[in-house]
Amino acid sequence: MFYITTAIDYPNGAPHIGHAYEKILTDVIARHRRLAGDDAYFLTGVDQHGQKMQQTAEKEGVNVATLANRNTKKFIALWKKLGVQYDGWAETTADLHKQCVQNILTKLHDEGQLYKKAYKGFYSVRQEQYLTEKDRNEAGEFGPEWGEVIELEEENWYFKLSEHAEWLKEVVTSGEFGITPAFRRNEVLNALERAADTDLCISRPKDRLHWGIELPFDTDFVTYVWFDALINYISFAGYEAAENLPDFDKLWPADLHVIGKDILVPAHAIYWPCMLHAMGFTNEQMPTLLVHGFLNIRGEKMSSSLGNIVDPDALAEQFGAETLRYYLVRDVVIGKDADFDVQRLVTLYNTELANDLGNLCNRALSMSKRSLGGIMEASDYDDDDSAALRKSLADSTAAYNEAMESYDTSAALRALNKHVSFCNGYAERNKPWELAKDETQRAKLASVLYHMVESCAHISVLLSPVTPEACAKIHNQLRLPELAEKKSTDLAWGLVPAGHEVGKPKPVFPRIQLEE
Repeated sequence: MFYITTAIDYPNGAPHIGHAYEKILTDVIARHRRLAGDDAYFLTGVDQHGQKMQQTAEKEGVNVATLANRNTKKFIALWKKLGVQYDGWAETTADLHKQCVQNILTKLHDEGQLYKKAYKGFYSVRQEQYLTEKDRNEAGEFGPEWGEVIELEEENWYFKLSEHAEWLKEVVTSGEFGITPAFRRNEVLNALERAADTDLCISRPKDRLHWGIELPFDTDFVTYVWFDALINYISFAGYEAAENLPDFDKLWPADLHVIGKDILVPAHAIYWPCMLHAMGFTNEQMPTLLVHGFLNIRGEKMSSSLGNIVDPDALAEQFGAETLRYYLVRDVVIGKDADFDVQRLVTLYNTELANDLGNLCNRALSMSKRSLGGIMEASDYDDDDSAALRKSLADSTAAYNEAMESYDTSAALRALNKHVSFCNGYAERNKPWELAKDETQRAKLASVLYHMVESCAHISVLLSPVTPEACAKIHNQLRLPELAEKKSTDLAWGLVPAGHEVGKPKPVFPRIQLEE
């Protein structure tokens, strides 16, 4: 079982384009794993606790649970609209999650991994975490990334994170705790140097924060939101649970936690593995992180204060969900930041889908209907150009699969586009519209059109994780709906049987025209 999760979203507002990219990327990877023949389980959800949720609810004069549920519905509706098909949904207010968190807290408390002490110092309201002198910048200040910083003096419970720092350094260095892309590993090791002697505050006093999971051994406190939220990866995967959940032993360790670079450290690369280690998970049971970059606007990070947040719901309304899906996983290189650009979205779609693939499918089917009555004829004709097309398809398929195995969706789609371009060049060189005028060229005509139609069949299967609805339309126009059940390992020359009748083409990728 291939177990893939995303960081669960914090529903203190509406989802933005960064949320959409992460979910679409994860959905595409999960669909590809199924295409490759694996069982895949995709978990996502929402992290509903925390101080910011409580503050927003108080400001709006609503119950915090009402706010969490209202905003959660926005995320669920958007994922449905964008074709994100998850297998498991996590909400941290769920009873099964609360019970799992409290069981883990009890275990760690009983084993001496938690202790209580007083603290006086600085606290980041935005990040909901305590700060140390190491968090100051070169100017000796707490930078803007921390938002509002206040001084606090209070008693809390702490997790002995420092006891696991040396172990974590070893498994990060060895790769037993996987981090992709590899260059992110140094970032974690550098952060570890700063955090090696620091323990993690895992509680908040109820007189300051009531919206959280109560500590089972000290009911005057609730659990720190990050300690609570990270546990979703195992609580909703069936960890120490019985009812209506997956078989944990079949899912764990997670093959991928898909996260943004902003929550790599300390949450996912320091807190989470140390929590697992303290709970008794072995080196072999550590998950792997897939870390993506930011979507920016003209090089600037999107933020509400700058007023440059991009609404994925509005984009899906304007351009279609699959246009947005294609653009995001085609234009963003995994691990790197990218600039969101509507003009680039339109250009990529019009060039690679409407002009290139759409034109190929339309040509192949319309000429087959017009010249062969739609019947794909067996032909003994072959030449170097046709052999080169078959090699191009084989090479592009191999390159696509290799890129997808390393989660490089951009390279995978470039590989498919390369073959589509070859096919369109093949049509221009062989001119089937002229071959159809000469009965003596019937065998060559049948061969050329077969090569084009066969290529459309292969491309429609390989592209289906990205644009599933569009590819289903191509399958139906080919009159081969069974292509939807094909695995990538089943793809061999001859998907279209001799004597098969194809249907009429209809535009699958209509061009986008932007108003001036």
